[in-house]
Amino acid sequence: MECGHVSLEESDILKSPLLPVVHNEEPHEQQTVAQHLQTIFTPKNCYIALGPLLCSVVCLCVRLGDDTTTARNMLGVFVWIFAWWLTEAVPMPITSMSPLFLFPLFGITSADDVASSYMDDVISLVLGSFILALAVEHYNIHRRLALNITLVFCVEPLNAPLLLLGICATTAFVSMWMHNVAAVVMMMPVATGILQRLPSSSSSTEMVPPAVGKFCRAMVLGVIYSAAVGGTSTLTGTGVNLILVGMWKSYFPEADPISFSQWFFFGFPLALCIFVTLWGILCVMYCPNGSGKALSPYLHKSHLKRELEMLGPMSFAEKMVLSVFGGLVVLWMTRNITEDIPGWGCVFDGRAGDGTVSVMMATLLFIIPNNIKKGEKLMDWDKCKKLPWNIVLLLGAGFAIADGVRTSGLAEVLSKGLVFLETAPYWAIAPTVCLIAATITEFTSNNATTTLLVPLLIEIAKTMRIHPLLLMVPGAIGAQFAFLLPTGTPSNIVGFTTGHIEIKDMIKTGLALKIAGTVFLSVLMPTLGAYIFASKAGV
Repeated sequence: MECGHVSLEESDILKSPLLPVVHNEEPHEQQTVAQHLQTIFTPKNCYIALGPLLCSVVCLCVRLGDDTTTARNMLGVFVWIFAWWLTEAVPMPITSMSPLFLFPLFGITSADDVASSYMDDVISLVLGSFILALAVEHYNIHRRLALNITLVFCVEPLNAPLLLLGICATTAFVSMWMHNVAAVVMMMPVATGILQRLPSSSSSTEMVPPAVGKFCRAMVLGVIYSAAVGGTSTLTGTGVNLILVGMWKSYFPEADPISFSQWFFFGFPLALCIFVTLWGILCVMYCPNGSGKALSPYLHKSHLKRELEMLGPMSFAEKMVLSVFGGLVVLWMTRNITEDIPGWGCVFDGRAGDGTVSVMMATLLFIIPNNIKKGEKLMDWDKCKKLPWNIVLLLGAGFAIADGVRTSGLAEVLSKGLVFLETAPYWAIAPTVCLIAATITEFTSNNATTTLLVPLLIEIAKTMRIHPLLLMVPGAIGAQFAFLLPTGTPSNIVGFTTGHIEIKDMIKTGLALKIAGTVFLSVLMPTLGAYIFASKAGV
């Protein structure tokens, strides 16, 4: 038997009673109950309960004329999901998966049917393009591209509007091929790296020229707004465009799908018009005469050259990633060119889509060696852990809701209340649709706004007996005009956290840009848009 002295902790344990001593703790119990109630009835828990509560009210109390139970249940489920999206009571990716259990439980559609919405050609397009974007980011190609383009615009003597154009144009170009948020996250360090060479009023003892502070605001605003504008020009630029394409395919399966090239031929001219307007607004508001002279002591072409030299010459891996990316863009643009020149898609009788080549080219990144380490490829799965699955799930939810609204009969029920729009002129409806979408998107996500509005716009178009895309496109693009508030999009938050801009700067610049975008969209949609999308048969 091993003996030894008893430690202080062991002595305390021995002295403690075997049974708990009972004291009169009624006040303490009352306080505990109150604390428990405060823990339960938090604002977040109330928001969680709000979704099922609104769904119950709709399913039990709302009558939609000659509606069926399925249509009423679909409306209730839609309100539930949108309430959670709006309040973010549950993380948005989890809310995006809720149709997988709500639709079968409420008798809207089968589990297999709703699950198929989460993986189709559009989702494949997203996955492939995101993997390529991760490869571009991993090998720092975006930074090399940004520095090279900025060098072209950084002339001597310094021209502030021209340098601003270089940064904005680079951001817009990058945003055409990857998600807006990723483009802003990549380009904001390039912009702030330039701004760090400028004196700050808080850290500098010398008198800072007003032109310096204005140029800082112009650069940050230019990056976040250029990303939003550039993203409208391609299908892969933003999730909103992909939701629109997916809903078109869901509601009109017999019609020709919207191809990458068709969207580009409409989206790029529109984006170009808005981009030039954005640059003009920023130059007028933040680049007064003499800005270049005030900035020239702090900004010099040699600084950018030094940063570019630090990257070294292009490696084999960078060249191969650029080659794969360029090949993908060519395949996207040539799958379906015109009716006279069908493109390579006709070889496969229309069975291959944009998602097909997107995944195929992304697969090449896992096959081609990077010539850095023996046996190592350009990409591996560890590098893909940053894939934005939240966006993929959100897209799937949007497609599932679109299918549910159509198959449940809710779309037909809603269309009966829109008969009064038959006599309304298109020139009045299209700008209104764009402005409504642009207003809602300031308070909720772009994707959620599109998911809410597009099914309704399809029914309005049927009531007015016009091509559905004439309303769907203004609604979807209008949902991307979240220019007024920092919380409008994650890109706005990235710019706002730099400390260079204030809310009044966003409202002043964003309002002018929102109005200009609405005007351009209202003019181009019934002209250029009607010409490009008129070939969509089967509507």
